[in-house]
Amino acid sequence: MQRNVINPLLAGLALLLLAAGPLPAADTSEKAGWEAGSAYNKLYDAREQDDFKGTVTKVFTVTPMPGMSPAVALEVEEGPDQVNLVHVCPAWFRDPEAIGVRRGDKVKVKGVWVEIDGKFVFLASKVKKGDFFEFKVRVTEDGTPFWTLSPEEQAKHSN
Repeated sequence: MQRNVINPLLAGLALLLLAAGPLPAADTSEKAGWEAGSAYNKLYDAREQDDFKGTVTKVFTVTPMPGMSPAVALEVEEGPDQVNLVHVCPAWFRDPEAIGVRRGDKVKVKGVWVEIDGKFVFLASKVKKGDFFEFKVRVTEDGTPFWTLSPEEQAKHSN
């Protein structure tokens, strides 16, 4: 006659896992890392506003920080030896084709400089092209990202 014997070590491990409760799931949503108050958004300090002019050399997507969903980014050549990486907005908020900026465009970018993984990155609040086009993604006064606002609040701050 065969007896089913539970290994005491396995039983202890099972009890420990049950007592610990469910493990938190990794945030794999398309909006990961872009929430109001996220580590990324806390990098933006509106008191440090700056701007620069240059020519767009590349429009693409990039992962701003580990675990985040992709961002629309620009490479903007400010001078012969100065190419700046600009984070514009989450790709789920506007895809690269929808921001109205293309390679070769001359732009003025407003925002703040931050350091991410030892590299300086410009977090845009506004990208202006010519006299009549402006793509605004943050509230000027405090840097609140448009993607955290209601459509009504976005409209109010777009004007």
